[in-house]
Amino acid sequence: MKYYIITGEASGDLHASNLMKELKVQDPQANFRFWGGDLMQAQGGEMVKHYRETAFMGFLTVVKNIGKIKANFALCEKDLLDFKPDVLILVDYPGFNLRMAKFAKKYGIRVHYYISPKIWAWKESRVKKIKANVDRMFTIFPFETEFYQKHNYEVSFGGNPLLDAIENRANKGEIFSDFIKRNGLSDKPIIALLAGSRKQEIERVLPVMLECVESFPDHQFVVAAAPSITKVFYSSVVGQKNVQFVYGQTYDLLQQADAAVVTSGTATLETALLRIPQVVCYLTGGGKLLFEIGKRILKVKYISLVNLVMDKLIVKELIQHTCNKEMITEELNQILFKEDYRSEMLHNYQLLNEKLGGAGASARFANMIYNDLQR
Repeated sequence: MKYYIITGEASGDLHASNLMKELKVQDPQANFRFWGGDLMQAQGGEMVKHYRETAFMGFLTVVKNIGKIKANFALCEKDLLDFKPDVLILVDYPGFNLRMAKFAKKYGIRVHYYISPKIWAWKESRVKKIKANVDRMFTIFPFETEFYQKHNYEVSFGGNPLLDAIENRANKGEIFSDFIKRNGLSDKPIIALLAGSRKQEIERVLPVMLECVESFPDHQFVVAAAPSITKVFYSSVVGQKNVQFVYGQTYDLLQQADAAVVTSGTATLETALLRIPQVVCYLTGGGKLLFEIGKRILKVKYISLVNLVMDKLIVKELIQHTCNKEMITEELNQILFKEDYRSEMLHNYQLLNEKLGGAGASARFANMIYNDLQR
């Protein structure tokens, strides 16, 4: 069968690549064409565009690149019709993908949505577009199933594919001494910094994270650098701060870290599933006014997936004005040196793992997709 897959960021590349791997088990003749990244490319097929060419975040950035965005839509529409897939599989990335769902539906192409957009957090009205244009929605969080039930839309929950990605990660058994030798690091304990994968968010949050470096002289701070971001860019953000970088090794870095400072998003869940105590940071552009507006738009109690899944405060969330040197330093001291505090967080991480359904999600989703197409 022919599968056309669209994702627009690093986490989507990861999950889509694992789905492709399992689809090839179900369908040895699988033919892939996709918008994605290096991990998907490693599974075979033809890449149309890399996500680093399509990731436009924030209102001003979108306005500045409106010509490129329109050209991407036109290219994708033509390419989709030329390829004539048996199914269009969309992975998150709602601004682009919901439009492509409508287009595909118009031309009779079956549409599967793998990893729901976060419409439960904001833009709940998008559920109407999903009900109209998506033939099957696959969810990766239990609370998403409940959300869609409220809107009388049946979805399929198969667990969370992050558990597979973490279970099958490379260098899973690597020891600390080998990791630091391989990356030219010192033998000090590591505090990992996960500042996101987009330039705009890195520029906002990484300088704030780095303000607490001097407060922990007995630790080394190591940035989990995104493969799509150049060293020159990181250097312009970091300046003279004493910090190291490892590229494309987020899981390797986390499993060797004593603690992590993490931008909200998928990385908070990855950090928790790797059982690394963390503090979550979130900064928006536009200052206090935009933040206050955002608070009224968002429909969730928490910004981190860890707390959302557990429906209680498991990890500290430092948002906007509370995301500063003093608060980050205070929380790092808690998770590094207060044994009861650290143990409680790790205990809740185990409960989180159980709630997400265990490993094997990618295979379960591939089976559901393939069986649906057979019918």
